Amino acid sequence: MSIPLEKKVPMLNDFHTYLYQAEWRFTESQEKDRRVLEDFPTISLEFRNLGQEYRDVISTICHRMGVGMAEFLEKKVGSMKDWDQYCHYVAGLVGIGLSQLFSASQLEDPEVGWDTELANSMGLFLQKTNIIRDYLEDTQEGRAFWPQEAWSRFAGHLEDFAQPEKLESALSCLNLLVTDALRHVPDVIAYLARLRNQSVFNFCAIPQVMAMATLSTCYNNPMVFQGVVKIRKGQAVTLMMEATNMTAVQSIIGQYSQEILQKVSLTDPSREKTLHILALIREKSSLSQSILPSRTHHLSPMYLSAAMLVAALSWQYLSSTIAQAQGTGDMQGH
Repeated sequence: MSIPLEKKVPMLNDFHTYLYQAEWRFTESQEKDRRVLEDFPTISLEFRNLGQEYRDVISTICHRMGVGMAEFLEKKVGSMKDWDQYCHYVAGLVGIGLSQLFSASQLEDPEVGWDTELANSMGLFLQKTNIIRDYLEDTQEGRAFWPQEAWSRFAGHLEDFAQPEKLESALSCLNLLVTDALRHVPDVIAYLARLRNQSVFNFCAIPQVMAMATLSTCYNNPMVFQGVVKIRKGQAVTLMMEATNMTAVQSIIGQYSQEILQKVSLTDPSREKTLHILALIREKSSLSQSILPSRTHHLSPMYLSAAMLVAALSWQYLSSTIAQAQGTGDMQGH
C-alpha cells in the first residue's frame, strides 16, 4: 500500500526478473512485511540453487501473476468473469505452479501438473472464500472485491449491505457468491483424488476442507455484515487432524454440504443454482471413491522447498480464519 502506483506497476511486471538479480532488493516499503523485500537476496539465492525445471515453473508463474496484479491495480472487479480472473491471478496461478512443481519432482503424476483447470479451481475456491468472509473488513478499509455484477442486483452501493434494513438483500447477494464459490468443489474433489503422495495430499486437502467449513458458516449468516465470521478453534484442529485421506475429505465436504442444504431458503433467489451445485458435489464425491490412488510417503529434497511454500499458504489461510488476521488484502497491496 505504501508503494506508489507509478513505481509498483513496473515492479510487478518485472518482478520475475529480480529472481535472477543477486543484489536486487527494495527498501522503500513501510509495510509490516517489508523484510521480505529488504532481504530478497536471501530468497533469490535459494531460488537460483533450485534445478532448472523448478526455476522455470516459479519464474513463469511469478511473471504471469505480476502482470495480472498490475492489471487489477487500476481495474475494478466488475463482472463475475472479472472475479474469476482476479482470483486466478492472485490464487489460481499459485495452485497451477505448485501442481507443476509436484509433477516436475515426480512426487505426483504428470497429469497433476498438466491439468491447469483443476489446479486453478483449487486456488479460486480458497480465494473466493476469503473474499466472501472478509466483506466487512474490506469495505471498512475501502476495498471492494465482491463483483459489481452480483451486488448491484441487490443494492446501489456495496457498503449498503452493512445497514440492518438491507439485510435481506445482503443475504441474497451473499448466498449467490457462496453458490458461485461452491461450483469449484467438484474440481477440488477431482484434484485431491488424483494425489498419491501423502504429504502433498495433506498440504492440499487441509486448506480446502477449512474453506468448505468457512463457507458453510458464512452461508445465509447475517454476521458476515456485522463482524468477523470464523470457525471454532476446536473445529479447525479437528479438520486438520482428520483431512488425511480422500474418504475423510469426502465425508467432511458432504457434512458441510448438508449443513448448507438445510439453510437454503425457499425464497432465496439463488435457491435452484445452490441446490444444483450441492447435488453435483454429492455426486462427484461418491464417484471419486472408486478411483482413489495409493499414496506414497517419499520426500525429495526439492519437495521440502515446495512443501514450505504450501505450508506457508496453508498457515496463512488457517491463521486468518482462527486468529482474525487480515484476509485478502487490497488491490494495491497484493
